[in-house]
Amino acid sequence: MSATPESPSPHRTYTERRAAAQAELTALDRVSARYANLRTLAFLAAVGIAGFILAGRLPKVWWWGAAGAVIVYGLLAVLHHQVFRREARAKLYVLLNERGLARLSRGWHEFTERGERFLAASHLYTPDLDVFGQGSLFQLMNETATRAGEERLAAWLSGPASAAEVEARQGAARELAPRVDFRQDLCVDSRVAAREKAEPNLFIRWAEAGPSLDAIRWARPVAVVLPLVTLTLYVLGKFGVLPEATVWLGLAAQLAVALITRRTLQAMDQSVEAGERGFVRYAPLFERVESQPFEHPKLRQLQSGLQRPGEKPVSVHFARFSRLFSFIEFKRHQFHPLVHWLTLWDIHALFALERWRAKHGAQVRHWFEALAELEALSCVAGLAFDRPEFTWPVMEAQGPRVEATLLGHPLLDAPVPNDVSLPGPRHALLITGSNMSGKTTLMRALGANVVLALAGAPVCAKTFRLSPLQVLTSMRVKDSLERGVSYFHAEVLRIKAVLDAAQEARGQALFLLDEILLGTNTRERQIASREVLRLLLATGACGAVTTHDLSLAVLADEPGAHVVNVHFRDHLENGKMVFDYKLRQGVVDTTNALRVLRLAGVPVDDPEAPSH
Repeated sequence: MSATPESPSPHRTYTERRAAAQAELTALDRVSARYANLRTLAFLAAVGIAGFILAGRLPKVWWWGAAGAVIVYGLLAVLHHQVFRREARAKLYVLLNERGLARLSRGWHEFTERGERFLAASHLYTPDLDVFGQGSLFQLMNETATRAGEERLAAWLSGPASAAEVEARQGAARELAPRVDFRQDLCVDSRVAAREKAEPNLFIRWAEAGPSLDAIRWARPVAVVLPLVTLTLYVLGKFGVLPEATVWLGLAAQLAVALITRRTLQAMDQSVEAGERGFVRYAPLFERVESQPFEHPKLRQLQSGLQRPGEKPVSVHFARFSRLFSFIEFKRHQFHPLVHWLTLWDIHALFALERWRAKHGAQVRHWFEALAELEALSCVAGLAFDRPEFTWPVMEAQGPRVEATLLGHPLLDAPVPNDVSLPGPRHALLITGSNMSGKTTLMRALGANVVLALAGAPVCAKTFRLSPLQVLTSMRVKDSLERGVSYFHAEVLRIKAVLDAAQEARGQALFLLDEILLGTNTRERQIASREVLRLLLATGACGAVTTHDLSLAVLADEPGAHVVNVHFRDHLENGKMVFDYKLRQGVVDTTNALRVLRLAGVPVDDPEAPSH
């Protein structure tokens, strides 16, 4: 993806939007101050008038003036609350644009949402490729506000999608990338609705739980008929057709129905109330999504998934639920017990909600899944907008295959680009080079970009072509004192997991191995490393291996081999080691371990150096 001259830069966009939000916030602060002063005046007026009346200095008719001041105070409080809400939204817009500016520099490393809860030591690549944790892909990309959206983004980064799904996500993200207004509005609405990543899971569970009032199904018609009967008895008693006391028979029957149904109604009331705020507060999000003129099929599919063909939009169903729930909230009113006794109010209200659940309950989960998908797509689109120099990968049907030109690490500010070519099955790069020269960084750059590509995101490269494949790594192997696992044993377990996964993927895999089998002696390491590489290539997988064992370079000479030797190098300038991080063909012919020790102040001698 390349920036066009007409398109404002991300820095300019975020700077202007932050300034606009700050200006709105300043204006709202002034409005809030005026409302605060007017509320104070109304309060003082009410108290003053009441005081003068009580002191006998004003006639009692002035109580109407005091009441008017109280009413004005109440109206001002309602309006002031609306200003507070607008201020909260303006602050969120300021924050979002400050985060946008931070992503253009190293400021994003300070973001607190790093996704550590998604880290798993046994995962086939996420611990090695900085997918989660400090300085990770997730920390850079995540701009979700709901827990479901966060989990959807994490799932995309944790496992490859099919070629068709990757291309669908790319198309949707391309359309969303320039729509900064929509993406930020969606995020602000989500943050308002989901403070502290509150989830609607309680409500979803209620919606999918099925009927709760079957045990008192009989009460539904009774609640309609019995109050009418009681009212009839009352009227007949007033007209002398029946004794006036007859009405108490109806009232007694209604009281009995209220007592018999109390526990069942109370149980449903508690379950729906527990999840209600995780539901109705999302109504503005669905209204915003429904109003968007999407063009890409995936976005339209998500939009249409919010309603069945011929049905009303989800926002209408939200509004209906809110109205029905407001009837339940009447129980907080002091007159609720009396009203419920006279009308069996709760039975009517909860059975109405039961009908709503029967009609829409099975769809609720799909509504929120569509919202989570849009949040994840917005994160991908955000990366594309923030990194206009990134490119959209091209998916290939045949693989495994990964080919890139000017490939860089997506998490580095100024990566040194290199070309990488793994054009087919059983192709591998054997990377040699001195310490700190860039071997491992190249492999992480390759792996991280493949993870981004198969999540549907743009990558740090000029061109990038790949097929659907499983990424397999062995880079940050750790021993475990608690489990009694040595470093070498941990390496072996990791390599076994990589081999098993490559076989299960039937060769549609990319392996990245960094200095494997360091926990054993040199001779056995050389033999075992060659065999591990042969076994991986035999599955049909492609990949790269870094090593200091130059003897492994002979694999490139074996008949039918597709192993290519490449290397990084360093040189001395004014007594200091200098690296250019450029990948070159062939095997490295220099090493720097002793120089590194000496430069660090460790006085080591080279026994093979010529004496003077």
